[in-house]
Amino acid sequence: MSNPFDPFASPMQRSRSLATAILPHRVRVTLEELHALLADELSRQLERMLVHYEQQLFRLADQARNPSVQGLHFEALRALRQNRADLVPLFLIALENSLSRIREAVTPTADVAEATPMAFRDMRLIDHAEASEDTVLRIMAMRQESRASLPLQLLGQRFGVLAGAPAFDAEHLPVGPQQLGKLLQGASEVLKLDTDARQLLLLTFERHVLSGYEHLIEMMNALLARHNVLPSLSFVPLRKRPRAEKRGAPEPPSANGAPLQRSGPLALDPHDAPHTGWMGDVAPSDPVAETAAFDMLQQLLAERRNLLGKLRPAGKIQPNVHAALPTPDVLSVLGKLQGASPAPRNLAEVRQALLLEGRQPGGDPIALSREDSDTFELLGLLYTEIGRELREGAESSALMERLQVPLLRVALQDREFFVRQHHPARQLLNAVAESGARWLGDDDADPQLGAQLQQAVDHVVENYNGDSQVFEAANQELQEKLQSMARKAEVTERRHVEAARGKEKLVLAKQRAAAVLDEAVLDKPLPKFLRTLLSQAWADVLTLTLLRHGEDSEEWKQQLAATTQIVAANGEGVPASEGLSQQIESALTQVGYHVDEATVIARRLTAGIAEGEDDAASRTELAMKFKARARLGEEAVAKVAPLPPRTPAEEACYGQLRTLPFGTWFEFVSNQQGDVVRRRLAWFSPVTNNALFVNQRGHRIGEHSLDALARMMANEQARIVTADKGRLVDRAWQATLNALRHFSGRGDQASKATTEADA
Repeated sequence: MSNPFDPFASPMQRSRSLATAILPHRVRVTLEELHALLADELSRQLERMLVHYEQQLFRLADQARNPSVQGLHFEALRALRQNRADLVPLFLIALENSLSRIREAVTPTADVAEATPMAFRDMRLIDHAEASEDTVLRIMAMRQESRASLPLQLLGQRFGVLAGAPAFDAEHLPVGPQQLGKLLQGASEVLKLDTDARQLLLLTFERHVLSGYEHLIEMMNALLARHNVLPSLSFVPLRKRPRAEKRGAPEPPSANGAPLQRSGPLALDPHDAPHTGWMGDVAPSDPVAETAAFDMLQQLLAERRNLLGKLRPAGKIQPNVHAALPTPDVLSVLGKLQGASPAPRNLAEVRQALLLEGRQPGGDPIALSREDSDTFELLGLLYTEIGRELREGAESSALMERLQVPLLRVALQDREFFVRQHHPARQLLNAVAESGARWLGDDDADPQLGAQLQQAVDHVVENYNGDSQVFEAANQELQEKLQSMARKAEVTERRHVEAARGKEKLVLAKQRAAAVLDEAVLDKPLPKFLRTLLSQAWADVLTLTLLRHGEDSEEWKQQLAATTQIVAANGEGVPASEGLSQQIESALTQVGYHVDEATVIARRLTAGIAEGEDDAASRTELAMKFKARARLGEEAVAKVAPLPPRTPAEEACYGQLRTLPFGTWFEFVSNQQGDVVRRRLAWFSPVTNNALFVNQRGHRIGEHSLDALARMMANEQARIVTADKGRLVDRAWQATLNALRHFSGRGDQASKATTEADA
């Protein structure tokens, strides 16, 4: 076993890279590609984590009731903003250093520690902060290791091959959750955070980076397999064999009273399907589980047919069918129908055309075999459920119709299509279906995406002839395009968020400038027109100075001093200092005033002219110019009519909104028919209560105040999207299974009801 890595131990170790590491060529090339994959995935996740972390610190500071605690949060926020740019590069350098040292020799530190007794003088009390941070890291690693234990074991075996050593355990794996946490610990030293802030950073790291850790492990395993590092390695769990039953003992009944159907070593009950995993993700290398899963699907379909047959009118006579069309002939006929124009509208038309084409001239009627008929029925039920989530008139509907025949050919030859979530044909079907989901608005349509989907479907229809690689190639190219579009959407969304943050800073600066003027003026006997000049022209000067330089700058202090002199000159009769008029005039020109206007305003602010001493006509003319002039940041503060107090339900929604993470999806009711559009909460301000929403492409859709959004939620005009787990096709397949189980579970009741009705 290689040593635990400590990439921050010394400057020499920090300078180690894969290019300078003493490694075999193949190992170095593999690790370099692995590091590139991790750098691409983790850098984006870390940047997103820092955004959420900054928001958490700001929220904690905003909600803190103790000034000292609030000061600590603001100090951590200030340190983060100053040094955050260095965190991700340091993390990636440390990660590369860890990968470059996988072949270092084992040092017997543990054996020495066991052989040498601990002296009393060597003992020390562990610092509470150190213990707490290590505890957080250890618990975080344990959670991730338990969630991804199997792929971690496979990855440890492959890293053992790269290191020329036994398999790595999760604790010492260079890309394991514990080592990644330690890398973050070392890199976060540049942020200069206190203990509580560091613990919060680790928790944010787990929530926003390690949330997709299992998928990242799968990507690393796939990359190493492509480099021929144990390419056929898989985990086959030991299955507990059923106890040998006494000869002659009856089979245990199922939930509906029928004996269980056994297939191989497993006895599966269709009513226990959600707990057995047969309808979910079956490994492609497990034909026993695949067969058992498809057998259970056939059993559910048979029970559904029996129930529908009892409900069918007694006088209806089924056609006399003498022969079943063999599966090879079915595939041959479907090959002729593939790419037909126009495409069949549904699977019923496909089936009818298939039977007409396969029937011999003058021959008896034919039918499909039971398995082929079940495949048609399952795919038809799946298409029906998918159609419930598609909006009317979607362009993807035509693509779905063109995919029917290729998907039928896949399902007839490969049962994994129904029992494996990540089947390439299901991935392509999901991409096409989600492009026409009913919750997408008209502004979500992307011409580039439509062209890519059209190209992928054309590739499948033109080239598929039983080779699943056709679907994989089409889906891989499509997924690359989708990822590229997702990155563009992320960049677009980030720009809108930065713009919204700029508006928030402007609002805060205006509020601070108004507070400074109110404090300076207070109850001073200033003329009314002078107060107008201060609250408009000079307030814009203070706002711009605060935005550009901040409260700790020398420029801000100079403007505060100028404000004090202006009030003293007009309220107390103190003569203005030399150069004050030129300072005011220069500041006013910077906020957009013309030189002549700035000169007039500066003279009035410094001359101490009392009410009635100046020309009323000049005051009126200047006031009219103020009224016609657009003030700095005037569009940032929208004028909203006062609303009644929030009801208890609205207050509860408001409290929930202030705790939501950025990136939460909302559904808004768009019309009286109840149609919804889905929008993403990109950002909101706990200070101004403005919330920014974007669409699927990252484009800004609009802003709502948290108060208005809470009222919409209470009135069921908006809701948080929490129920839709997984992809559209997976949800549709789950709905199909639920419908089949519903028929199976109520078979006896339906039979009894039919009997009573006939009586």
